[in-house]
Amino acid sequence: MTTAEIAIGVAIGLASGILSGLFGVGGGIVMTPGIQVLLGAPAIVALATPLPAILPTALAGALTYHRRGEVDLQAAAWLTPPGLVGAAVGAWATEWIDTTWLLLVTALLIGYQAIALVTRADRPGEGRERSTSPAALASIGAVAGFVSGLLGIGGGIVIVPLLAGRLGMPLKRALGTSLLAIVALVIPGTIVHAVLGHIDVGIFLAIVVGAVPGARIGAGIALGTGEGTLRMLVGGFLLVVAIAYAAEQVSSLLGSGPS
Repeated sequence: MTTAEIAIGVAIGLASGILSGLFGVGGGIVMTPGIQVLLGAPAIVALATPLPAILPTALAGALTYHRRGEVDLQAAAWLTPPGLVGAAVGAWATEWIDTTWLLLVTALLIGYQAIALVTRADRPGEGRERSTSPAALASIGAVAGFVSGLLGIGGGIVIVPLLAGRLGMPLKRALGTSLLAIVALVIPGTIVHAVLGHIDVGIFLAIVVGAVPGARIGAGIALGTGEGTLRMLVGGFLLVVAIAYAAEQVSSLLGSGPS
């Protein structure tokens, strides 16, 4: 990598780390398009390389939330085992699925979460926690793990809205719990993609330099922000990202069509 590419990688890492800490996601939703568009990496490399970078990033954010008592350790324990299985299956599935379509699916998932968070921002009953069954947590973990391995992201775009919305967990606790689960969920996908030769070590190292401190910064900002404001912030930002991300993939699909 050139000096300019290393600087771009660090900048991508810093932005994705702040996003990770703020919104309880792994940061892959910024890392993946950044690696593909700004560093010119092939789509499968852009999908796979964020996974090993997400592990230390999510851990840094989770520790920040844990110090403030905003991590549900029991919920994370139920999310993780089925998530590990799902992540391995999702990573293997990338061998047979068009990666451009995977990236488009990623954009649609981001957009779905963004709209859900914005529309729930002002509901007076939001954040009132309901009883959580192990089966519900396990199913969320399995889906999040599959999405993580398949799309090269941490799985937080599945975990956060389901914990905070469907299960009624307070948003900040959902963010911290999501980050802790993500630490484990990216391990199977990382191993599988490494075996398949999809991970660019140079890009990974550059991203981690910026992502770890970024996660601590993002978590600190989230912990000091009101829940309604935080929902509007994450929803609005992710909606912009989703639109830009989807436009890039649609353009790629149209460009590859018959002339």
